[in-house]
Amino acid sequence: MIVIIDYDTGNTKSISKALDFIGLQNKISSDKTEIAQADGVILPGVGAYPEAMQELTRRGLDKTLKEIATAGKPILGVCLGMQLLLESSNEHSYTKGLGLIPGHVEMLPDESEFAVPHMGWNQLQIKRTTPLTQNIAGEYVYYVHSYYANCPEAYIIATSGYSIDIPGMINNGNIYGAQFHPEKSGQIGLEILKGFKEVIRSCKSSQQ
Repeated sequence: MIVIIDYDTGNTKSISKALDFIGLQNKISSDKTEIAQADGVILPGVGAYPEAMQELTRRGLDKTLKEIATAGKPILGVCLGMQLLLESSNEHSYTKGLGLIPGHVEMLPDESEFAVPHMGWNQLQIKRTTPLTQNIAGEYVYYVHSYYANCPEAYIIATSGYSIDIPGMINNGNIYGAQFHPEKSGQIGLEILKGFKEVIRSCKSSQQ
């Protein structure tokens, strides 16, 4: 069972439908016990970083996510959910993040030929092959964001060209992040979610 974390800051239903489509049993929940017992979790997110982090902390889900990461269970952060995995953000004001992947969240450069927010389809360039990035090189995915993950190159597994090379996907052990929306990216998004399904399967096998 995979749990999609519900903290009133994400598009949980569309992610759930995508997981249903690929045959991955899932549940939307904000219950800490259910989340802790899941085989893997997805952290969605839309909106502002400070409010999202505040809501996670208020519910005690920040500690739950850190415990899940320490246990080696797979985590996938989507859009703002990916950014929350990092150490901090300067959106509006400095906010401390979950610190599960090294890096900081910064605003995209505001240049005339590159609109902010970055919205629409963009091509993925694969930097490192993982279960989530195999067989998707050069494919297009759907972005909606104004901030990006500024993190060490070693943790970046895919980028998309814009005013800068945007880290489209990041990874640290069993922790993954997608700046774009897999659930809005058609068949390629489903392939990425299938990759996360494989990570969960491998993790369960190694723990048995």
